[in-house]
Amino acid sequence: EETLLAFDFGEKKIGIAIGNTLTRHARPLEIIVSERRDARFGRIEQLLAEWQPQRVIVGLALNTDGTDQPATLRCRRFANQLHGRFGLDVELVDERGSSMEAQRLLGTHAADDAMAAAGILQRYLDALPTF
Repeated sequence: EETLLAFDFGEKKIGIAIGNTLTRHARPLEIIVSERRDARFGRIEQLLAEWQPQRVIVGLALNTDGTDQPATLRCRRFANQLHGRFGLDVELVDERGSSMEAQRLLGTHAADDAMAAAGILQRYLDALPTF
């Protein structure tokens, strides 16, 4: 059984979700709203200490045809920073459509970043092999 945190990375907001491989269920956790990198990573460090995940999932922004876009590099850089700073295994998961799905589930255009992170994590959990 592994506890997992997932991140929907954005330059202004980072949505965070939590889940585990036993229940295979993801849920929104919080949204970090800060443009200061030290504040973002400070809060991430607190969440990692609190939840102690065995791995983290980062949504990978791609174009609808699966090719890279400008945000793709930023997502990869963020994933590398998580690995480098905290020594965690990091997996990238295609996030295409996650924000639209989050808005549909919420029924609003309110802040959907944590719900999008939950959708990204749920995709990862759904793709795990069953035994």
